[in-house]
Amino acid sequence: MLTKAEKKELGIGKDQGKAILMHARISSRKVKIVMDLIKNKNIDEAYAILRYTPKAASEILFKLLRSAESNATNNNNLDRDKLYIADGFANQGPTLKRIMPRAQGRANRIRKRTSHITLVVKERS
Repeated sequence: MLTKAEKKELGIGKDQGKAILMHARISSRKVKIVMDLIKNKNIDEAYAILRYTPKAASEILFKLLRSAESNATNNNNLDRDKLYIADGFANQGPTLKRIMPRAQGRANRIRKRTSHITLVVKERS
């Protein structure tokens, strides 16, 4: 495993823009459905898909894509017109456990799931 200083020295991560959202209050399963729609698409096409996809994850991914694009163009001086979504994934985050009262003194558990979403944009060669 490389340290942060070694990565900076080698220039790792300079060819991409990356944005990570931790503890998003949406199930990772729901995010993965929309994520698969935009993988390997040009950035403008991905924006169009996200804008017109009627899913809750679309708005979250739209903002995350804007952040990844900004990171790529401002921090790493990549050309915006050549950017595409190289990688994206949603991992399961911590689950909030709640209780719903039921009949006859019983209780059901409600699981409010969260996810950690990562989006990576790179320049097409």
